[in-house]
Amino acid sequence: MPRRALIVIDVQNEYFTGKLPIEYPPVEQSLPNIVQAMKVARESGIPVVVVQHDTPVGAPIFAVGSDGWQLHPEVAALGADHHINKKLASSFAGTDLAQWIRDKQIDTLAIAGYMTHNCNASTAIEAALMGLAVEYLSDATGSLPYENAAGLATAEEIHRIFSVVLHSNFAAVTTTREWADAVNTGRTLNKDNIVLSNARARETLAK
Repeated sequence: MPRRALIVIDVQNEYFTGKLPIEYPPVEQSLPNIVQAMKVARESGIPVVVVQHDTPVGAPIFAVGSDGWQLHPEVAALGADHHINKKLASSFAGTDLAQWIRDKQIDTLAIAGYMTHNCNASTAIEAALMGLAVEYLSDATGSLPYENAAGLATAEEIHRIFSVVLHSNFAAVTTTREWADAVNTGRTLNKDNIVLSNARARETLAK
């Protein structure tokens, strides 16, 4: 059976009422799924890690002590087995997460929270490179739109594309319900691979 931990990344007010509102999936969908995943973990004896992003006092977003920095009340109310404060995108960078995982003999890291394309993706990729199995709860995560010199992308495009890329090599992308079923039955969730992902795409696009 997988030795899982659930990591809940940056579910902070900045993404709900602050300057970085999550758009896809909408928080009205993703937040209940995050809460549900945390409850499933608790009921199943899976440790929960809650991550909180810090920037200096006075910074425009996630300033320590500000309302935007605070965890969303529904997540804060559920507590954590381990709490991490980070300053960089990856939950492993500058934190004790890797050592905590080793100490707990965790081999599978399930990821929920925000944002798909930034803190979540960097955490998932680093975990995979460490040899951990990674599970990505796509409906308990989310993105927002970007426009810069490289172009324009909607929140849906960013979330979908990052999910496809993660599933091709780094993480088993799943739903909260599918993850709960796997937890309850002790099943492993499997990612795909680059070769088959590419072959299917070429076949579909050739039609």
